[in-house]
Amino acid sequence: MSVYVRGLTAAATLAMLGGTAAAQETELVMSSWLPPRHPIVVNAMKPWAEEVAEVTDGRVTVRVLASPLGAPPAHFDMARDGVADITYGLHSFSQDDRFDASEVGQFSFLGDDAVSVSEAFYTVYTEDLGAAEDHEGTHILGLFTHGPGAFHNGRRAIETPADFEGLKIRVPGGYTATLMEGLSATPIFTSSTEVYEQLSRGVIDGATFTKEALTAFNLTDDIAYTTTVPGGMYNTTWFLVMNEGAWDGISAEDQEAIEGISGLAFAERVGTAWNDADTAAEAEIEEAGIETSPANDEVLAAIREVASQAEEDWADSLPEGQDGLAALARLREMTGVEGPAD
Repeated sequence: MSVYVRGLTAAATLAMLGGTAAAQETELVMSSWLPPRHPIVVNAMKPWAEEVAEVTDGRVTVRVLASPLGAPPAHFDMARDGVADITYGLHSFSQDDRFDASEVGQFSFLGDDAVSVSEAFYTVYTEDLGAAEDHEGTHILGLFTHGPGAFHNGRRAIETPADFEGLKIRVPGGYTATLMEGLSATPIFTSSTEVYEQLSRGVIDGATFTKEALTAFNLTDDIAYTTTVPGGMYNTTWFLVMNEGAWDGISAEDQEAIEGISGLAFAERVGTAWNDADTAAEAEIEEAGIETSPANDEVLAAIREVASQAEEDWADSLPEGQDGLAALARLREMTGVEGPAD
């Protein structure tokens, strides 16, 4: 495990502290796979790490690595297994059913504000859908979403549902793959960091992404059309977790201090970073000549039909005792957005 504990020597302790035990200092390592200059790294992960040191009076520090210790889809397992102390990532990258309940925060029509959606997702997933059990082996520091997801492609404007047909579209897994299939596009699972190469080589025709991703991953030269949906065409859900053993090795006092800047507080921090990044990207997208337009009524109707069925199928797949539709309705009530069947 990569927790490094540094203490004063016994001799120094006696000399400097009159024989009392010195407080130990713990350095935690965060594996970070987004580009180092990505707005979420710069404006959420690193500021949170710096604040950990502040609220613990330097007893606990977090070192954010410039290069990841593994591939993006491996990051939850890396925290659970102690390869890294702290990791973040997308639930849908796991490509299995361990985080099925997290899909409550991935559907269409959830909200246009990353702060409110992140806060609602954290609350609903932890209180109603067993987030702690899903993340067994780790301690949850944050659960959040990005801003409203959009549909970007380099082939054609989406003016009718038929315009989706045959387009090869990058998806992050989860609900987004189901949505693309339902709209007759071809979903291709690709992590964010691989999209530039696949798009520039013509392996894919477009991607489901936020607006900020077009600039963060240098995609503006290969995207010509962006279609937006009120409340988001989709969303993605993310975790920020710490190895359980590493967490247990921190004093109760410092755990409480770290909790104070995590959870809902982190949802607000990272949601604000997503919102600001989307806003900042709009000027660059316009300058690049990308045609951005809201989905028309015919396209919206097709999305609503697929989304409504996907929500029902998801709810039916959850374990007994988990009411997915009630949890989803609670999330939307918190964000003030109507669902596809409303």
